[in-house]
Amino acid sequence: MSDTGVWSAVHAVDWAAVPGPAGWYEPEEAASGLRKLAVATTLVQVTAAVGRLENGGLCHGHSAAVFPAAAVAAPVLLEIVGHAGPRAKAAALELLESGLRYDPHAGYARIDTAEVARVPVCCAIAEHIRERRDLLTGCGQAGRRLLAEAGAHWRFQVGELFSEANDVMAFGTAGGIVPRDHFPAEVHVADRITASADAIAEYPLDVDTREGVLRLIGMGLDRIRTGAVLYSAECGARVH
Repeated sequence: MSDTGVWSAVHAVDWAAVPGPAGWYEPEEAASGLRKLAVATTLVQVTAAVGRLENGGLCHGHSAAVFPAAAVAAPVLLEIVGHAGPRAKAAALELLESGLRYDPHAGYARIDTAEVARVPVCCAIAEHIRERRDLLTGCGQAGRRLLAEAGAHWRFQVGELFSEANDVMAFGTAGGIVPRDHFPAEVHVADRITASADAIAEYPLDVDTREGVLRLIGMGLDRIRTGAVLYSAECGARVH
């Protein structure tokens, strides 16, 4: 995507329609900051663009708060990583990392993606990052660090289900690093979160296919179905 492509991608978003906490989120700063960062080459230009994005556009850096706009902007930031100059590229990587680390404001902790509704903001950002693994592995230590950071914000898409005693066994494919020991998970079906459950990885994930089996403890089959997506309940509980 060229500079013109980045500008078109930014223009295609109605940033005012992206939810964000009143008095904190400033949609015009998101749009202008991304456009300026895409063409920035000098330190002064990059600093000015990042200032817009960190002070109301995508997050509030001083208080370490992230807005849903950071998830919407993630694909654009990744294009900047791929095509902008070294200073802008480094800034975009740092903004993506901040999006994973910062906590959202109450009421603005989730965002609807193309596939799943009400995804934790950090997990939505992580999915975009994993989609550009090839790009990021070529970005040296900073790119590899970002991928490692995204790994903790896992997802698990269910392919098959069956019940065993009082539990549900979910066969599926993971993105990120699913914990091995007991961990809390939230179950997303269609446009809602149907359940929260304690889960455990019944078998290690296959390194190549990323396929694995999760045991959802004490869950009934009526709370989940094939095609459901699981996310970290710890991510879902994050609030600034």
